[in-house]
Amino acid sequence: MEFEVEFYKTVNGHSPVREFLLELKASDPDDFAAVTAGLEKLRYRQCHREPLTKALNDGLFELRHVGKLNTRVLWFFMKGRRIIAVHGIRNKGQAIPARDLDTARERMSDWKERNEP
Repeated sequence: MEFEVEFYKTVNGHSPVREFLLELKASDPDDFAAVTAGLEKLRYRQCHREPLTKALNDGLFELRHVGKLNTRVLWFFMKGRRIIAVHGIRNKGQAIPARDLDTARERMSDWKERNEP
């Protein structure tokens, strides 16, 4: 059985991860291709481990791609074999900046508030 990968949307219908990916496609097509292939692999449970993904904290995970810059998509699991991608970043370092983790946590909380019964 496969997982479904969804992108977080704000109340106004804004999709930060989709926009991140569009910017990545324009600036670095090779990394874009690798990240979208990684998102496709998330559909399969056997890919939910390193080196493709890594557990962070507070229920968040990262999809990892190492290229010219480290590219990451932060996501979480939901019932019904759903994966919700909430934030995308690129950086030179190994650590994810605290502000990006905070953004991902806020989006995860917002999604859960608006989508859980």
